[in-house]
Amino acid sequence: MKRKSSYTKEDIIKASNGVMFGKENGKLPKPPMLMVDRITHISNSGGKYKKGEIVAEMNIDPDLWFFKCHFENDPVMPGCLGLDGLWQLLGFFLSWTGGTGRGRALGVKELKFKGQVRPYHSSIVYTIDIRKLVSRSMHMVWGDAVVRANKKEIYFAKDLQVGLFDNLVWDTGMDPRLDPF
Repeated sequence: MKRKSSYTKEDIIKASNGVMFGKENGKLPKPPMLMVDRITHISNSGGKYKKGEIVAEMNIDPDLWFFKCHFENDPVMPGCLGLDGLWQLLGFFLSWTGGTGRGRALGVKELKFKGQVRPYHSSIVYTIDIRKLVSRSMHMVWGDAVVRANKKEIYFAKDLQVGLFDNLVWDTGMDPRLDPF
């Protein structure tokens, strides 16, 4: 795969389908769980810590599935979906840097919601600064992030963590008791 510095929605869907990084590596969720429409910038240098950065966007449409059920007459995007978008991007970053295995969110040390995503917003912007990247026998990444709606910072996350794992067994025919999670 040729590494680019930006990706379209069509490119990102290829990562969901196992085409971009391979069937056993770095898949993103498929819509409607995919929380990213485009990556406008990705680099393994730069950012606040000079270890890499990601800037991505998601279009906000009043007809998105979660506005219909969260909450009646008070539609708001669940904060956990914005958080998942950040984890999705960190997993993409790991595969983009050459990591292999299936991605799993591992945690976040600190998270604050200072605003919300509503149906009248046109898009949200994710910005992630890579704090640490480990690429040895395992692949893990840590990052700090901000989510913006209408240029206002609304979510703040510190020490988001994602890893890639080769030994997940759900669809391999192996004994599920061997699954590390």
